[in-house]
Amino acid sequence: MPSFVHRISKYDPADRDERGAYTGAEEPVSDHGPVESAYLEALAAFAAATGVDRLALREPGLTGLVHFGLEPVTEGQGLTGLFPPDLRGFHDGAEVSLATALELVRAMLRDNGVWCRLEVADVFAVHVGWDQYVYVTSEGPCESALARTRELGLFPERIAASPYAAEYGEPGEQRPADEEFWARVRWCLIRREEVLLEESPVENVSRWYRLTAATLDGVRAGLTPRARLTLWPKLSEDVAAVLAAVPAEGTVELVWEDGEASLTSAFADRADTSGYPVLAARVARARAAAVLPLEVDARRPLFTAVLPDGDGVLRARWRTEPTPSDRTWALLRTLRKGQTVRGTVTGIASFGVTFVDIGGLTAMINIPELSWRPLGHPSEAVAAGEEITAEVLDVDPVRERVALPLRALRPDPLPGLRARVGQVVTGVVTKLVPLGAFVRVEDRPDGFQGLVPRAELPGEALAGPGEVPRVGDPLRVRILDVDLDRRRIALSAVRARGDGDEDEGKDKDLDLDLDLDGDGDGDA
Repeated sequence: MPSFVHRISKYDPADRDERGAYTGAEEPVSDHGPVESAYLEALAAFAAATGVDRLALREPGLTGLVHFGLEPVTEGQGLTGLFPPDLRGFHDGAEVSLATALELVRAMLRDNGVWCRLEVADVFAVHVGWDQYVYVTSEGPCESALARTRELGLFPERIAASPYAAEYGEPGEQRPADEEFWARVRWCLIRREEVLLEESPVENVSRWYRLTAATLDGVRAGLTPRARLTLWPKLSEDVAAVLAAVPAEGTVELVWEDGEASLTSAFADRADTSGYPVLAARVARARAAAVLPLEVDARRPLFTAVLPDGDGVLRARWRTEPTPSDRTWALLRTLRKGQTVRGTVTGIASFGVTFVDIGGLTAMINIPELSWRPLGHPSEAVAAGEEITAEVLDVDPVRERVALPLRALRPDPLPGLRARVGQVVTGVVTKLVPLGAFVRVEDRPDGFQGLVPRAELPGEALAGPGEVPRVGDPLRVRILDVDLDRRRIALSAVRARGDGDEDEGKDKDLDLDLDLDGDGDGDA
C-alpha cells in the first residue's frame, strides 16, 4: 500500500488552537477561483510525480436526503459534461482521465452533490473531505509536488493515513452476484413468478426492473459493473392501499410502475404539502406500487448482492445491511458435506421431517436418516428441544436447504446381523403382503425385518386359510443373506425346518428388500 499520506489545505497550521481547531479567517467553502485552482494544480503535480494519468472511481455517490454542505447542490451535481445524464460510465471501478478526475475534485470542493474516491491501486489516491481538506496518498515522497503545493500557497502536512481510506469503511462480507446467486434468483422466480430488482450503481441512485423468467437474462446483461443489487417482493396492484400506507410523518420511498411499464422511485413525505399531493396523484394512476421504509430495520428485501468483475472477483467495496437470506447464505458457505454440527430440534412435521436449528439456520432430517433401524415416527428417535449432533449430508445454497443424517454418527447395527447369516431364529410376523410375510428377526420393537417370500414359507402353510401365518405369530426362519450396501435381508422359513427341505428354493431370486418404513413395498 502507498505509505506517504499528505493532508493538503488552505489553512495555515499556525492558525490552530491547542486542540487543533482552525481559528483563522479562511472560509470552509471553495472560492471558485484561484484557491480552488491551486488545489487542482497541486493534485496534478502529485499525479505527475507519481506517473499517474488515469484514476479509478471508487464508491461513487450523490447527495441523498440529507445535505450537510455549505453550498447548494447544483443541477447535475457537478457531473454535467463529464458523464451522460443516465450516469453510464460513472460507477465503481470505472477509469477516468486525470483531467476528468480533477473536474470531479472541483465538484467535490464545491460540494456540488457528488463524492467518490479517486485511486490507482497501491500507487496513488485522492480523497476530498470536509471543509476543503484534500488527502493525497502516494507510493513515494513526491518532494517536487510538495514544493509546488507550498508555492501555490497551500499547506501539505504528513499524516499517518487518510480518514477516507477504504479500510476505514464498514466491515463485513458482501454476497457476490455470481452464478450461484443468479440460480437463487431463478429459484425465487419459480416460487414467486415475479420479483423486483433494484440496481444501485451509485450511492443514492437506483434503477428498477421487474424480473420474470422471461426478462431475467436481458436485465442481467445490462446491469452496471460492480452495482449493488437488492431483490424485493413484486409490487402490489392495490395502489390505493399502498398510498394509504404512507405514514403521516416521516419520509419513505415510493416505487411504482406506470402505464408504459416504466419503473420509478421517489422519496415521499406527507408533511410536504406542496410536493406530496402531486406525487400521490401521479402514483395513483400507476399499475402497481410499493412503499419502502428508509429505516434499515424496517426494510424487508428478499436478499442482496454486489456484482463481481468479469473474472469473478468481487472488488467492489459496497456494503449493505444483510437480509435473513444473506445471513443464511453466509452460514451455508461455512458448511461442507461430512462436517459435524450441533443443533436443537425445533419441530417434527406430520410428514416425518425433523427440523433442527444449527446456529440460526434450519436444517432437515428425513425419517430414514434419523436411525439405522426402522422407525414409525421421528418422535421415536428425537424430541422437540433436544440438542443433537449430526453430520452434514448435503448443502443446497440455491434452495437454502441443509440435510442432516443423525444416524451417520452412530454405529450401524446391521453388520452385527450379517454375522448371523446361516443361523435359525424365531421372529415375529409383522405384516402380510401378497409376496409373503415380513418377519422381525430381532427381539426388540425396532428390530430389523425381512421378507419371507411365499415360496420360502412352509408348504403346509399355504394349504389353507387356517395355516397361513398371522401378524403377531412367531415363525422360525433362517437368515440367508444380509446385503449391507442395499440394506436387504433374505429370509426363509422352509430352510429353517430341518426336515430335508433345506435345498428347496436354493436357486430362487432372493433379492429382497429390508422394509424399514413398514409400508410393505420393501424400500429401504
